[in-house]
Order: sequence, then C-alpha cells, then structure tokens
Amino acid sequence: MHPLSQFHSDSATFQQSKFLVTGGAGFIGSHIVDYLLQNNAAEVVVLDNLSEGYKNNIAQWLSDERFKFIEGDICNYETVKRAMKGIDFVSHQAALGSVPRSIKDPIATNNANVTGFLNVLNAAREAQVKRMVFASSSSVYGDSPVLPKVENQIGQPLSPYAVTKRVNELYADVFYKTYGMEVIGLRYFNIFGPRQNPDGPYAAVVPLFIRSILTLQAPFINGDGGQTRDFTYVENAVQANIKALFTAHPDAPGKIYNVAVGERVSILEMYQILRDFAGKGIDALHRESRDGDIRDSLANITLAKTLLGYDPQIKMREGLERTLASTQ
Repeated sequence: MHPLSQFHSDSATFQQSKFLVTGGAGFIGSHIVDYLLQNNAAEVVVLDNLSEGYKNNIAQWLSDERFKFIEGDICNYETVKRAMKGIDFVSHQAALGSVPRSIKDPIATNNANVTGFLNVLNAAREAQVKRMVFASSSSVYGDSPVLPKVENQIGQPLSPYAVTKRVNELYADVFYKTYGMEVIGLRYFNIFGPRQNPDGPYAAVVPLFIRSILTLQAPFINGDGGQTRDFTYVENAVQANIKALFTAHPDAPGKIYNVAVGERVSILEMYQILRDFAGKGIDALHRESRDGDIRDSLANITLAKTLLGYDPQIKMREGLERTLASTQ
C-alpha cells in the first residue's frame, strides 16, 4: 500500500474531529478510514452491514482505541442515530452499487440508496454535524450525450441505480437550502484500486480483468469494447472526500462535484494496458452490451479543482499498475 499524500491543511482541527464513515468496511470507505486514522483523527466510527464490505478491509484498525466498528444497516434509523452521536463529520459511502443489480432488484437498491441515504442525512442534521460528504455517481448523467460531463448538464437516468443517486442529490440540495446543512456530493467516475472485489455477479471491470489475466482466463467484454470511461484511482477519490470535508471555500457546500481524472480510455485499451503490465493474458470474449450502460464517459473536473482544491495525482496507468501489484 502506497502512503497517501496529506490532503487536509488544518491538522489541529482534523486531529480533534470525530468521523463517521458509512460503508467504511467497503472498497472506497475503507481507504477513507485508512486516511483518517493514519493522519491521527480523534475517532473514526464505521457503520457497515457487511453486505458489500469486509472486516479484512479494516482489520488493521480493529484494536485501535480511536476506532469503533458498528455492524448495522443504514436502513435502520435508530442504528444510524446511535452511530451519529458525537460525530463532527460524516463520509457517507454506504450504498448498493451496480446498474445491473438495480435493474434486477430495484426495491433493494432503493431501500439502501434512498431510504438509507435519507436516514443518514436526517440523523446528521439532528446531530448537528459540521458537514456531510456523500458518494453520488456519474450514472446520474444518464442519456446526456454531452462530453465532457459538466455538473449542471444531466440527462434522463438509464437505470434504477441512477435514479437513486439523483434522488440523493435532490435530497441534499433540499437539506442545504431548507436547514442550512453543509452537504457536498461527489459524482464518482469508475473508481478502481486495491480491495475492489472481483467476486460476485456485479463485480467491477478492473478487478475482473486482473483476475482473468492472472489466471489466464478470457474475460468478457460487453459490446465491442469501444465504450470509454474516465477510470479514477481510489486515492483520488479519497483526496476528493477529504478536501470536500475540509474546504473553507464559502461557495463549496450545497454542490455536486465530478470526481475523476478528466481522461478517458476504451475498455479494450484498458484491458491491453493491464496485459502489458502483467506480461500475460489472453484475448477477451465479447458479449451483448448491458442494459443501462452509457457509451462514453468523460468528466470536466474544473468545479472540484476550483472550490475543493481537488487535484488528481494518480493517472489511470499508474493506478492500474498499483492495483495489479497489490494483487500479486
């Protein structure tokens, strides 16, 4: 694991603060937990039902007196309220991801991503936390053909998952305007990196490709593989979360920000880069395109740079090399 750069400037405030990370045993959430504790946060509470997260991801902190793990579901309001006691800052990462899963089971996706989100948002309001930062998604852009994606130009959602993430943004806007609550949303663009699980029917493409290369199995590529994505290494997502939690820019709260690198690559190209790094791998098999998938994705990250000070340090190739190395 590479040591993270320091993304906050006010160390005194940081080290006196108590954080709640929902979904903190998951892929992105556990990396945020690492950052918080490695930089001497006063206390970090993780709320996770372990449906997508794993205790292995946070194992190094389980015996740390500054760390508290609550196994529980964000759909239970009393559980969320208990986790929220004494908290200064909330990083809300808990969700049911995956477009295909949401198409198969829209009720479960809505329960976790809408009801669960509203529980966390309202509990944070009642606890008078200083700020809440939450994970949204580039899926919100839906059928908009505009490239690069700019925050105020979205289309119609193409999946139940996209609907839930858009609802999160709408709720956050209402809580900001109605209650004066400091809320910031981050639209993630294809986050990848160590700890991203290759198992299960809804695994993401990068860990699937890496496993197929290491085991010399042919991976599946949906469609012709020419579809493009703005793949974003997880350390960049951590940076965005920390800077969103602590930015002092007066115009920053109440907004949604793209979190990406601002570069795109096709799925086929990305697979070939991984093969080149590994020095092995066999040709992919193509299958039908997936319902709900967009063709091209590329982010404009000007707003995050301007108001959050976001500056993605790890480009895709370095991120892929680091991710591959972490699995060997």
